[in-house]
Order: sequence, then C-alpha cells, then structure tokens
Amino acid sequence: MSTSEYIDPIMVIPSHVAIIMDGNGRWAEQRGLPRLAGHRAGTENLRKIIEECVNLKIKYLTIYAFSTENWQRPPDEVSGLMKLLENMLERELKSLHKNGVRIRHLGHCTGVNKRLVQKISEAVELTSGNSKMVLNVAFNYGGRDEMVRAVQRIITDGLTTEEITEESISNYLYTSGQPDPDLIIRTSGEYRISNFLVWQSAYSEWYFTAALWPDFNEKELHKALVFFGNRERRFGQVSAQIE
Repeated sequence: MSTSEYIDPIMVIPSHVAIIMDGNGRWAEQRGLPRLAGHRAGTENLRKIIEECVNLKIKYLTIYAFSTENWQRPPDEVSGLMKLLENMLERELKSLHKNGVRIRHLGHCTGVNKRLVQKISEAVELTSGNSKMVLNVAFNYGGRDEMVRAVQRIITDGLTTEEITEESISNYLYTSGQPDPDLIIRTSGEYRISNFLVWQSAYSEWYFTAALWPDFNEKELHKALVFFGNRERRFGQVSAQIE
C-alpha cells in the first residue's frame, strides 16, 4: 500500500516507535486455529509493518518479540516461538540488510538455544553498518531485568554517587545511544505496559487499539501516527511554554 494513501503531509512522524505486538493467540482462537498459527500470522504482519516504517522514514522501531516472562508459557508454544524467530531471521535478513535496516538485540541470551543465539549474532553483525532504520528486537527482554543488569554493571564499573545520573543510567541500558520512544503502540485492547521499556517510556505517548496484532495493518499504523501527531508533548511544561 502506498504511504500517500494514508499519511497527511503535515503530520508529525515520530523518530522512535515501539510496539507491543499482542493478540496473536486470540486471533488464532477466534478462527479455531492453534495459537502458533496466530504467531505465524503475526510474523507475516510484522514484515509489512517494518516495510511501512522504513517507507515513512521512522528512524527507530522497537518490537516486543519475547519477554522474560514468556518462558512461563507452555513448552511447545515457547519452542514454536523460538523457531519462528529463527525462520524469520533466515527468510528476511537479506531483505532487511538490502533496505538499510540495522538490527539490534535488546535483552540477553540466557536459556536461548545456541543455534538461535548464533542467528541473532549474525544478523546484528551483518547489519551493523546500516543507517536507514534501526530495528530493535526486544527478545528475552524485561524492563525490570534490564534495570537490574544496568545497576549490576554500574557497580562493577565502580561509578561514584555523583557519576550516577539519568544520563549515565541510560548509557547502561540496551538502548544506549538511542532516543527514547516517542510513541508506544499496544494492540489487542489490553491496557498494560507489561514490563516493556520501563525506563525509556517515561514521556512516551501511548496508543492502545483493540486490533489484534495480525490485523494491525498499515492503515492501523496510520491511525496511531495520526493520534501521535495530534498530541501536545509538554515534558512537564505547560501549553503556553511550548507554543
């Protein structure tokens, strides 16, 4: 679909968009399909949304692919999700690289099978020089876990009390060197942050939609961007100060 079908030329395009891709399981259940079929549909939809974000010149896109809490799901669903990510990297990596997308991994690899860890490392290394858009894949990620690991590294590095600032803490997060998300989208009608970008989302605009992730197409993305363009971002100030 052409971007011109949706985007008002005067609309503000956020620099950093983050998405909690929720609702795959319910999408499948509504159709009498196994949950993994919903995850497959969600993966196919992700490809379209990434392409649209590149077309829109969004510089950073962060996707919540697998949380540290998702290990509690049924083992067959977890193994299926791992395989889906592996397959997606194999299938889409060349195209992402060709389109100038840089892949970054947010999270850690504890408990992840070695084959998938290798695939992630290869994708990060291959695309490290790309600059058209950064795709942050939050995989085996949790916001609280990220904070704990940041504090552990700060202690290990011996920072003094005076050296511990908001800026220095940000430098120890997985998103170091990147702007905080301007807009965070959550699909499926849930109103929770689910341990996602806990530090980075302090001043993000949140957009909640009832659309299940496999149904969140380019038109739904446009709706979220229109919402963002109509927001007044004050960052603690009053309206008169930013006019």
